[in-house]
Amino acid sequence: MPLLEVRNLVCGYDGREVLRGISFGIERGEFLCVIGPNGSGKTTLVRAITKVVKPTGGAVIYAGRDVRTIPPIELAREVAVLPQVLDVAFGFTVEEFVSLGRFPHTGRFGRMTPRDMEVVARSMRIADVSHLRERRMTDMSGGERQRALLAQALAQEPRLLLLDEPTAHLDIAHQVEILDVIKRLNRDEGLTVLMVQHDLNLAGEYAERLIMLSDGKVFREGTPEEVLTYEHIEQVYKTVVIVRESPVSGRPHVYLVPKDVRRIAERSR
Repeated sequence: MPLLEVRNLVCGYDGREVLRGISFGIERGEFLCVIGPNGSGKTTLVRAITKVVKPTGGAVIYAGRDVRTIPPIELAREVAVLPQVLDVAFGFTVEEFVSLGRFPHTGRFGRMTPRDMEVVARSMRIADVSHLRERRMTDMSGGERQRALLAQALAQEPRLLLLDEPTAHLDIAHQVEILDVIKRLNRDEGLTVLMVQHDLNLAGEYAERLIMLSDGKVFREGTPEEVLTYEHIEQVYKTVVIVRESPVSGRPHVYLVPKDVRRIAERSR
């Protein structure tokens, strides 16, 4: 049985359907990435899985149970979310902020046990923010804050980690840094990962399987080699690309073709 199963899911906002009957599953220990152009339903999918958006049709099944029947606190012990951006209005230190990830286990007024503190410390080590434990979240750079967000998610001790474009506002060094940590947890500790990713090259490099959404439906599903073809990308994204094999990893790498370059190529024919 898949750890997470999406069955003919239909949902949206204000009567407008965004996801229109999509179905897929993710096995335990898998790294799955959802890609697609803006407006295709990627973030809505994450919101439906975490019960932020209520489906109008179909269901999301986690470990054999409809998520609508799982109490939020119980679901938070199993599923953690790393969002794109988080505005931290209060001056939490990094350690205080990461400790909030233990809330599903301790409760609102629960006292942190030695094991809770050990989990927080380990999560900060994994995300490489231990040296920032006394820094205020409001004083952090984008990359540092994203690593603190990852540490908080790991402090929940989830079985499933949902990532909603976790590298969207990071430079290339921090993008690789964050995704290397997540890939290592997936590979070495069996953490199941479902990532929404805007960058096709990062998606193809890190995930084992891709789902390409288009207009609220599953357009293609398979390995990076099966999904990231120039035909599929051009059909869904409406732009010309070249796809080549990475000389380092062997994974597909997508190159954009600017309009001016296309015009020059066409004139030279």
